[in-house]
Amino acid sequence: MASEAEFESEFVAVRRHADGVAELVLDRPKAMNAVSTDMARAIGAACAALAADASVRVVVLSSAAERAFCVGADLKERNALSDAELVRQRPTTRGAYGGVLELPMPTIAAVHGFALGGGFELALACDVIVADETAVVGLPEVSVGVIPGGGGTQLLPRRVGAARAAELIFTARRVEAAEALSLGLVDSVVPAGQDTEQALALAGRMAANSPVGLRAAKRALRLGHGMDLAAGLEIEDAAWRTVAFSGDRAEGVAAFNEKRKPNWPGQ
Repeated sequence: MASEAEFESEFVAVRRHADGVAELVLDRPKAMNAVSTDMARAIGAACAALAADASVRVVVLSSAAERAFCVGADLKERNALSDAELVRQRPTTRGAYGGVLELPMPTIAAVHGFALGGGFELALACDVIVADETAVVGLPEVSVGVIPGGGGTQLLPRRVGAARAAELIFTARRVEAAEALSLGLVDSVVPAGQDTEQALALAGRMAANSPVGLRAAKRALRLGHGMDLAAGLEIEDAAWRTVAFSGDRAEGVAAFNEKRKPNWPGQ
């Protein structure tokens, strides 16, 4: 069971679950989690708090809105902004998407309903995407005269390849769950209403492992992506050195030999 909310703003909450799993909940249901300036600021602040907390092993990004994970930028707010105000808003917006992307522990997006534009970019910023059968994803920004600006032009091709990403971005089309799975836009599809439950279960399986190992493995995966093999192996070696002499490594080996569950020190 989740504990009471530890971090909460008007639009975002952080809830704790067992074994170091934290849930970052998007909670602006009346607007289907459209990301306003205030909501972006809250996402960034929540991510900063999670990143600094060594007790958090895995983060699940979920939604409290019934019909959507997140429909992207708050276009009603954007329509009222002057050019100068839009420029001033940009660092706050980038802070939200970058905050999720830069979380040092594994992250899982639990997606149902609409995950469009910046909403899908929040999911793409996570390491794994669990979607339910109601999910509809896409990056439709060019249909309103802009481009994906929350990482989509860089994260989507890393998932599905340059040509597929170009087709999806240039057509601005929406993709339903079954096709999204076949294209690699999401990593699993579960029955309707079970996205958060299944994402938390997956997070629990991840969190049973070494916190030091999880963070080092993520660092190696992220930094090594796109590098040539020799450079990637050097990145992996540097990450290995951070765990090889850690307390977690000593405890993991001892627990294996003693045929017991590890009690990770997390250092």
